[in-house]
Amino acid sequence: MLEILPGDSFSFTCTGLALPGNVEENLCVKAYRLLQEDFTLPPVHMHLHKIIPSGAGLGGGSSDAAHTLLLLNDVFDLKLSVQELQRYASMLGSDCAFFISNHPMMGKGRGDLLSPAEVTLKDKSLVVIKPAIHVSTAEAYSRVKPAQQTTTLAEILKQDISTWKDLLVNDFEASVFNIYPQIGEIKQELYKQGALYACMSGSGSSVFGIFSNEVDLRNQFPGRTYWSGKATA
Repeated sequence: MLEILPGDSFSFTCTGLALPGNVEENLCVKAYRLLQEDFTLPPVHMHLHKIIPSGAGLGGGSSDAAHTLLLLNDVFDLKLSVQELQRYASMLGSDCAFFISNHPMMGKGRGDLLSPAEVTLKDKSLVVIKPAIHVSTAEAYSRVKPAQQTTTLAEILKQDISTWKDLLVNDFEASVFNIYPQIGEIKQELYKQGALYACMSGSGSSVFGIFSNEVDLRNQFPGRTYWSGKATA
């Protein structure tokens, strides 16, 4: 959760999970400083309640940055278009622009060349498992070996979800599972529990499963952070 209020001077506070580094390194602060270069922004008090852990592969910091831009645009009536907000977001990080538009998107280039994805998970249930493992994004990218595609992502997403298991592959999994086999075991357990599709999220360490019905698998994953919910789109 992100809150921005008027302030006598700029300040940033955080509750929930601890943030690494100093305040000026936080992406929310960087987003404010970036817009401040082009607009006369008054001082604000910014408060972030962080619940998505770092090193989870869930884009927690990137989504915080994107929503800072969205909120500043709204609060100060900057009249920035979605495309302009995405341009600013891409200056903060490769996947930040993805979170500007709340729709399924496919990313190319650094992840900031976006196009709509024709896919829906409406009425499906999702489970996300985060083991007590921090996967370094830099390390994951240094080890990944992209596979040669025979079917485009757009074509795969148009197919029934039952076909994704063999077609929709996260290339990070091979090297990450080799170093952290526990993550691969989570994926296999999700399939054992009836997942239609399971995959590591981004560069890890979280793994998600998509189910046709609501499930409660907390007993199967003791000691791991667990989220679940129903897709609405």
